[in-house]
Amino acid sequence: MTLDVVARDGLVLLGCGKMGTALLTGWLAAGVPAGSVWVIEPNPTEWLKASGVHLNEGVPPAPAVALLAVKPQMMGAALPALQALGNGQTLFVSIAAGTSIAAFEAVLGERTPIVRTMPNTPAMVGRGITGICANTHAGAAGLALARELMLAVGQVVELEGEHQIDAVTAVSGSGPAYVFHLIEAMAAAGVAEGLSADVAMQLARATVCGAGELAYQSSEPASQLRINVTSPGGTTAAALAVLMDEANGFPPLLRRAAKAAADRGRELGK
Repeated sequence: MTLDVVARDGLVLLGCGKMGTALLTGWLAAGVPAGSVWVIEPNPTEWLKASGVHLNEGVPPAPAVALLAVKPQMMGAALPALQALGNGQTLFVSIAAGTSIAAFEAVLGERTPIVRTMPNTPAMVGRGITGICANTHAGAAGLALARELMLAVGQVVELEGEHQIDAVTAVSGSGPAYVFHLIEAMAAAGVAEGLSADVAMQLARATVCGAGELAYQSSEPASQLRINVTSPGGTTAAALAVLMDEANGFPPLLRRAAKAAADRGRELGK
C-alpha cells in the first residue's frame, strides 16, 4: 500500500482547517497512524487536540509528505516553516488555489517534488473529487502517493498538466458553492409560489441531494437522466425551456460563472 511510506516516514500537515480536518480524518480512517502525522495549526480544534497527532511539535527531519492546507493568502507566511525540507525526498502536496508549482519551487527549491491538487469541500463527507498534477521531480511515484492521499476523501482525476488546474477550480473546486446557491434559489422560488420558507428549503435540499445521489449511482449520462424526468409538454419541459435558453438560461450563465472563477485563479497565480 502506497500509504505505508507515510506510516513509516511521517506526514506533515501545514494547516488544519475544514479541508485539512477532512483529509486528516480520511487518512486516519485509512489506517495512517496518528503518531505518524505532524500538524502545524495555530488554532487547533478540540478534535485535533484529542486526535493523537503531533500538534505544533515541529516536523520530522525527512517526512514522506508535507501537505500544504493553508489559504493561498497565508501561504507566503506559512511556507518558510517547511523550507528546510525542500530539494530533498519529501513530496510537497498543495491544495491551495492560485499558487503555482513555480511559486513553490521558488521558495522550496527547483528540485523539490511537488504535486498540486484541487479538492472540494464534499471531501468533508468522503464524497470529494480532486484534480492533481505534478512537476517532473515528483514523477509517477509522487503522483501515486498524492493520489492515494486524496482518495481517502473521494475520487481523483489526473490532469494533463497544471494548465488545467484553474478549470478544475472553476468546475469542482468552486462548484459546491454553485450547488448550494441553487438550493437557495430553488427555495426562494418555492416561497414565491406560495410555500413557507421552511417547507421550500426542505424540498430544495432534498431534491438536490437526491438528484445528486441518483446521478452518482446511475450509469446513464446526466442528459438522459434529465430526459427521463421530462414529459413532452409537461411542467418540467416548461421550466427547462427557461433554464436551457441559449441566450439567457443556465448554460451561458454557468459558463460565465466558471470563466470568472478560472480567471480569478489565474490572477491569483501571477
